Amino acid sequence: MKDPDKRQAIAILNRIMEAELAGVVRYTHYSLMVYGPHRIPIADWMRANAQEGLMHAQKAGEMVTLLGGHPSLKIGELLETERHDIEDILTESLEHEQAALDLYYDLLKLAESAAQSVLLEEYARQQIAAEEQHLDEVNKMLRKPGDILPFGA
Repeated sequence: MKDPDKRQAIAILNRIMEAELAGVVRYTHYSLMVYGPHRIPIADWMRANAQEGLMHAQKAGEMVTLLGGHPSLKIGELLETERHDIEDILTESLEHEQAALDLYYDLLKLAESAAQSVLLEEYARQQIAAEEQHLDEVNKMLRKPGDILPFGA
C-alpha cells in the first residue's frame, strides 16, 4: 500500500475508533436514562451495544497499529440533548449508527480503489454488515406495532 493511501486509511480508522468510543459513552449514558416498564431489556440492550462499540473501537485501533499508525486518544462528538424519552434515545442511536456506517463505507471505498487492500476491504465489509444490522434493530424498535415500512419512510 502506498504511503498516502496508508495515511488516509489510518485517518479513517482513527475517526472510526473515535466514533465507536463515542458510542460506548452514548450507549452507557442511555442505559442509565431508561425508565419505565421496559427498562431492563432496553437498558441491557444498550449496555450490550456499549460493549460491542468498545470491541469495534479496539478492532479499529488494531488496524491502525497494523498499518504503522498511532491510535487516536480522542472520542467522537458527544451531544447531550437532554431528551431521554425512549423514542428520542433511539432516534439519536439511529443517527449515531448511520454516521459510523458512513465511515466504514469511506474505508471500503479507499480499500477497493486506491489502497487495494484485501485486509482493509474485508474488515470494512464485516463492520458494515454489523452496523447495518444495528441500524435495522434500531429502526424496528422505532416502528409502531404493525408498521412494516422502515421508520421515517
